[in-house]
Amino acid sequence: MTVRFLFEGRSIAAREGQSVGAALLEAGVRCMRIDERGNPKGMVCAIGLCWECRCVIDDVPDTRACMTQVRAGMVVRRQLGLGA
Repeated sequence: MTVRFLFEGRSIAAREGQSVGAALLEAGVRCMRIDERGNPKGMVCAIGLCWECRCVIDDVPDTRACMTQVRAGMVVRRQLGLGA
């Protein structure tokens, strides 16, 4: 089953059960956050260890995209700098 969520205002299609990180990579999104120095960051390990894929998901900062399953209607934004 396909679900849709928003990333930076863009509608993204994903498979039910897929991680947000995998869905974003499939949609061509490589930058999931901007670090404190302005450098783009994205998924590195994809198993929740490195925290490079932190996003703001449904207004919750520091949410790991690789560990979060997509839900229909969720809103995902790039995290800018430190989240919490």
